[in-house]
Amino acid sequence: MADVAGYRRPPKGTQPEYLHPPYASTRKRAPTRPLILLPHTLSEVTGPVFGEDDVRPEDHDLTRQHAGDPLGERIIVSGRVLDENDRPVPHSLVEIWQCNAAGRYRHQNDNHDAPLDPNFTGAGRVLTDKEGRYRFVTIKPGAYPWRNHHNAWRPAHIHLSLFGRAFVTRLVTQMYFPGDPLLPHDPIFNGTANEGARHRLVADFDWDTTAPEYALGYRFDIVLRGRNATPLEKVK
Repeated sequence: MADVAGYRRPPKGTQPEYLHPPYASTRKRAPTRPLILLPHTLSEVTGPVFGEDDVRPEDHDLTRQHAGDPLGERIIVSGRVLDENDRPVPHSLVEIWQCNAAGRYRHQNDNHDAPLDPNFTGAGRVLTDKEGRYRFVTIKPGAYPWRNHHNAWRPAHIHLSLFGRAFVTRLVTQMYFPGDPLLPHDPIFNGTANEGARHRLVADFDWDTTAPEYALGYRFDIVLRGRNATPLEKVK
């Protein structure tokens, strides 16, 4: 079989390290030996991993998934998915998941004693349009304790997952909110050493996304590669 032209790896220094000791769980899951880069296979480079027909138009609105309105501050998050040359990346699947306004996930392993919201599941998805644009309506997530160290609290954040056209193009990152006083104290946020790259994880308040008498808006563009790439979560 002919050699397969794989996807390029991120430039060194633009992404968080596997081992960041202040983030306690990385001590257990970080590789202990140098990584061996394997060539991409044809199925990894070309294989689709989801069906676009499964994404419904209403999946982008996390406030309309139940009979009632969820509690908390309604917000709109929008942005574009771009490549290293600022070209839009269309038809990418963008998924988000988050805790509710009280800081609790609807997940069996979340034992935070904050209340669950019966009208909020905390997950949504959308496909980028031809200009690489995406948009979600949701609730601003709350902070929550996470036992990483004494008095550890995670800043408000939204998880994002992106799927491109192939299996190896899945990327995961987190979006934070401007002005959050917990950011300087969060080991995960600070796991990205480069200050400029770290602050690309913080959304911008955006009047163009804000809807009058409805919701404040935040803009979060995601750059997939290059020196301005959005820092991404590494998976061993």
